[in-house]
Amino acid sequence: MKVENKTIAAISAAVQLYMQAEAQAAIPVEPARAPQVPAPVYSLWALSGRQAAMETRRFWQMRLCR
Repeated sequence: MKVENKTIAAISAAVQLYMQAEAQAAIPVEPARAPQVPAPVYSLWALSGRQAAMETRRFWQMRLCR
């Protein structure tokens, strides 16, 4: 079977394109970053409420353990 130069060139070009596609797929693409939203400011009222709830629980525990 005779192999022509055009056939060899087509095969090598196809292999080259395949290898380039593999290399492109291996490069990680960084997604566009969304603008960052500023973090919410802590509410002192909410902090005070949580602290009061924890304090109440602690007082109940102390009362139950004595």
